[in-house]
Amino acid sequence: MSFQLDEVRRLTGPNLLSDEPGAIADVLFSDALAQDVLMCWQKHLVETCDAVQWPAPVQYYHRFYDGGLSLSISAPMDLLYSACDVLELAWDLCVNELLPPQDASFNRSQRLTELKQSIFEERHPALLNLLAQADAQGVICLADDDDVSLGTGPSAQTWTIDNLPDTDTIEWSRYKEIPLALITGTNGKSTSVRLAAEIAKAASINAGVTSTDFIKVGDTIIDEGDYSGPGGARMLLRDNRTEMAFLEVARGGLLRRGLPLSHAKAALVTNVASDHLGQYGINTVDEIAQVKTMVAKAIDPSSANANSILVLNADDPRLCDISKHLNVPICWFSPNKHNPMIEAAIANQQPCVYTDRGAFVYHHQQAHEITQIQHAPMTFNGTAAHNVQNALGVIGLCKALQIDEQYIKAGLRSFASSAKDNPGRGNIYELDGVKVIVDFAHNSHSMQAVMDMAAKMPAKNIHVMFSHAGDRSNQDIIGVANAVHNMAPASYVLAELEPYLRGRELGEISAIVHKHLLSKGVNESNILLATDPLDGAKQCLARAESGDLVLLFVLSDRERVQALLS
Repeated sequence: MSFQLDEVRRLTGPNLLSDEPGAIADVLFSDALAQDVLMCWQKHLVETCDAVQWPAPVQYYHRFYDGGLSLSISAPMDLLYSACDVLELAWDLCVNELLPPQDASFNRSQRLTELKQSIFEERHPALLNLLAQADAQGVICLADDDDVSLGTGPSAQTWTIDNLPDTDTIEWSRYKEIPLALITGTNGKSTSVRLAAEIAKAASINAGVTSTDFIKVGDTIIDEGDYSGPGGARMLLRDNRTEMAFLEVARGGLLRRGLPLSHAKAALVTNVASDHLGQYGINTVDEIAQVKTMVAKAIDPSSANANSILVLNADDPRLCDISKHLNVPICWFSPNKHNPMIEAAIANQQPCVYTDRGAFVYHHQQAHEITQIQHAPMTFNGTAAHNVQNALGVIGLCKALQIDEQYIKAGLRSFASSAKDNPGRGNIYELDGVKVIVDFAHNSHSMQAVMDMAAKMPAKNIHVMFSHAGDRSNQDIIGVANAVHNMAPASYVLAELEPYLRGRELGEISAIVHKHLLSKGVNESNILLATDPLDGAKQCLARAESGDLVLLFVLSDRERVQALLS
């Protein structure tokens, strides 16, 4: 038998296993029955909680996955680090019991003494009182290691964690809640939050955006980097300039910490596809779908809040299946008016979005034509099918936020797939008769969408530069290579991503792709190796002639590649 503690982490909001904060541990094991491991671990967890007088009531949750198990425990917001320690101690006790001979040096008594001390030091009664009072008053209270805030946007006020206000002196009525939406999915998240913010701008609303690229309020970028987790959400919602918020919530943030907050006016799931499998015990696309639809936990199902809506892709069979188990109002979207979910929504007088006669149409009790597809630059006259899908989802999202249709129309007409409006997503350049498409697509699903768009563009020859992060499986890597091979390009440029090796050796991924392409009959002279995406872009452009098409899938060095093309 073998046992391994994979990761222990805090859960600051509603999460995959529960609707409350706490902690979770993922473990891996072999040659042991999963149920036996769970029973032993949970036995020690209960005993440990009793020994340290863990705050009651305590709830336990578990989830089995191939080769492992996740176990979580509920915890007050002031004891999340101690909750991690409780889980880890219980796991150590479990392993010590199941893996003979027992470790004689293991000192349970000492570990419990240390744990009691850490619990004593972490307790923060004033924080718990403020959270409870805010909940009773219906005011959003956001807490982290350093700060606590009440309200969102213009009314938000922040205090340091060690200098909280006296709840008896708080004027609760001054703290308001701005409209906000959660956006997730395998692909299209960043495009969706950017388009939504453009629509809000057309309505003279100063919208804030969090994404994997930056955090932004209006036209001001606060900081660049991956802000798709709860930390980015708190930063944006505490900014007094933020009048409406569109929060990109990526898979990693959802699994690491849970939802950034417990309720939202609307949420959008763009799609579900294979990506980042094998992390946090998520090994299948069906499990990814469960993670993405966690955003439904933030949607109020009550009729009193009928405008709180979950917007779902009607062309995604997994989302259609999961929707049967979601007790929330749903707005479906699809370019196909005759999609069964769209037809059912129309028949039942439920909101939906589709295309008809070349136009985007929102339907709720009656049809409302928003604008012609050809007037939305991001769709490239409808050839960018993935951006038609993205636009449909955002229309449903903005209607849920009660943005007037005239502003939705204006935003669609002004938002382009340019380096200015949507950097790294379908940006097109013309250089000496060579058409160049730059996209951040990083999995076979998103790359295929870009290639489908490119296939509708006439070209003498096609040259493709692509690469992979090291945390992708060999199967995923080969899948992308096959998708590129289907385009029969004249050049395959394999770019290294040294900052994203994630456990692999430099050149390892390119070697896998190179070998596979040769097995597919590709001439070795048509396979080029590049040290990084910038080098790859230069090699593609050097081979391209007037009338050719160049596809650059740029996962890093985007700014340098854009500077080269500009």
